[in-house]
Amino acid sequence: MARPLRIEYPGAFYHVTSRGNEKKDIFKSRRDREKFISYLKSAVERYGAEIHVYCLMTNHYHLLLETPRGNLSEIMQHINGAYTTYFNVKRKRTGHLFQGRYKAIVVEADEYALELSRYIHLNPVRAGMVQAPQEYEWTSYKCYAGMAAGLQWPKTDFILSYFGENRIESGQKYQQYVSDLLKTEYNSPLDSAVASTILGTPEFIADISERHIAGKQPDRSVPAVKELCGLHSLDKIVHAANDALIGQEKLAKKVSIYFCHRYSGAKLKEIGEKFGIGDGAITQVSKRLLMQAEKDQMVNEAIEKVGKALGFVKC
Repeated sequence: MARPLRIEYPGAFYHVTSRGNEKKDIFKSRRDREKFISYLKSAVERYGAEIHVYCLMTNHYHLLLETPRGNLSEIMQHINGAYTTYFNVKRKRTGHLFQGRYKAIVVEADEYALELSRYIHLNPVRAGMVQAPQEYEWTSYKCYAGMAAGLQWPKTDFILSYFGENRIESGQKYQQYVSDLLKTEYNSPLDSAVASTILGTPEFIADISERHIAGKQPDRSVPAVKELCGLHSLDKIVHAANDALIGQEKLAKKVSIYFCHRYSGAKLKEIGEKFGIGDGAITQVSKRLLMQAEKDQMVNEAIEKVGKALGFVKC
């Protein structure tokens, strides 16, 4: 079974989510939700977790948290372990409550924390549970909107600082920021995560990969290691394709787009600007090239040639 790659270091930000086993509900009563929130609070007090955003749904939850001590595993063992024990004892059951291991994506906070907070707070609205985020009790939204002054442990200052230093004004601006996406279609910022492990700029991804992944041996049970070890800059990919496919400019461009899409860690917008095409066209070119490679040996060989030229960083 594939295992998630765990990257832990002091000061790391994460988007964490965990779902019920077999997609079953993990919160069945008000008391369940209150108990889970009490474990979030004790994670702050005992293990130094800084929980910026939380949202309890029905069969899963979302957290945006920071680990000043670099102890994500310890924090999550406390939260999920303590809650599982509570849930099982209360209902006289045994076994796993959560489906496999929790999912944790390392986040470049300066780039994505604000956007992720909005995405998390709007979860109940997207699910059709409420019409507006303030109507849902089990998120940190009211702490940001100034509607829950008594709840002190959610760390709101970092995200609200994007709207100024005045707490009341920043709270009002945050409410408007979240409301701007009500009744609109929008993509999850998590879709841009590389290897379902890191969310950030190409520079951030390269830095994290170099500091925390370089030197690790490829492991079939942890596919993210192999994927992250193959990251390259857009320029390096383009140069490799042009050098390997001299005289085949059109094919070199398509192969470049394919490798940039799959192995650069760059956003679609950035890749599109590099090649002068729209964001949506990047995915289409990549898919069509793979389909063409299945029927055309020359195209298949071109892809293999460029891949070999890039050499993919060995971990």
